[in-house]
Amino acid sequence: MPCAARRLLRTRGVGNRSGWQAPAAAIAALFTIATAFGCRSGASQAPTFDKPIVPVIVAAVEQKNVPYQVHEIGTVESYSTVSVEARVDGRLDQVHFKQGDEVRKGQLLFTIDPRPFQAVLDQVAAQLTRDRAQAVQAAADERRYASLLEQGVGTQAQYDQAHATAAAARATVAADEASLQTARLNLSYTTITAPIDGRTGDLKLHPGNLVKANDVSGVMVVINQIRPIYVSFSLPERQLGDVQRYMTEHQLQVTAAAPNEEQEPAHGVLAFVDNQVDPNTGTIMLKGLFANQDERLWPGEFVTVRLTLGEHLDALVIPAQAVQTGQKGSYVYVVDGHMTAQPRPIVPGDTIDNQVIVASGLHKGETVVTDGQLRLMPGSQVRIKQSLTPAPAA
Repeated sequence: MPCAARRLLRTRGVGNRSGWQAPAAAIAALFTIATAFGCRSGASQAPTFDKPIVPVIVAAVEQKNVPYQVHEIGTVESYSTVSVEARVDGRLDQVHFKQGDEVRKGQLLFTIDPRPFQAVLDQVAAQLTRDRAQAVQAAADERRYASLLEQGVGTQAQYDQAHATAAAARATVAADEASLQTARLNLSYTTITAPIDGRTGDLKLHPGNLVKANDVSGVMVVINQIRPIYVSFSLPERQLGDVQRYMTEHQLQVTAAAPNEEQEPAHGVLAFVDNQVDPNTGTIMLKGLFANQDERLWPGEFVTVRLTLGEHLDALVIPAQAVQTGQKGSYVYVVDGHMTAQPRPIVPGDTIDNQVIVASGLHKGETVVTDGQLRLMPGSQVRIKQSLTPAPAA
């Protein structure tokens, strides 16, 4: 009989006629309980459970040269932008291109009705011919009166009058010649050519419209030069020193790509650093210059910019997803040769292409957990289900 039942029966005097007689049902119940839990002579013992083995993905700590790069969002800007405007008033006769066309410098774009300007030119030319003839006559009269004055036949007053008339005639001819140049210039303004190579934008005026010279709203078309092209971006002023230092060593390379663009980014060079820091934002503007022969970059577009300054030599790197953040800072789980994961604090540096440069806390070849950290505790046993980089054997 189990010990618990024996003790109870012994206490109650089972089998003694002078004592209390336990019912048969009570004895059976006590026997069942005692059989289920057994006899315990001391403190109760808690059941033990094995710790589960956690499946994880790992990567090895690598040591390699890593480019020193900065990433920013930039804006594509035309290399040159020109607003084409009329320089004379008149009626627009012809448009010699289609909006959106690529044009070359000197290519004919617009023709303003030239007839009024041709008429003015003809009128000024005729007036010049007349005034030149009058000037010739006045000069002859001046010479004649000068001769008469020398001979004592003419008077000084006559000569002075002839001299003044000749001078006025010469001045009139000079004014006519200037008017003729102006008339020719205005006539030339009736043909409007492209001032730069580039691509035309939206056409603002169409044949038949009246155009006005130097009118604020008189822009006829905007031409953007996009080969080459600029990408402008800003850096915090604390990075200006690095930019200046590396610029003295070599030409800095810049890449630009549209967000979510899968193809190789466009490559260019750093071409401009602004001459002052913006006091409102604490940033400085830079510009990269791109050949843009394939016209992938378009004015006004937002792009991801990567400026390469130099290299971090022999840097220790791990995947960015390995780094965790706790109350005491950054840490990673390191897997040892016994397949045990232990947390270890680290000092992270720059993040480049989803890799973190580790300033301290790790050594080359160690294995860190990149996926599965949420199920880990200090000392957890792990099973490696995938290794992102060759890791040391267990």
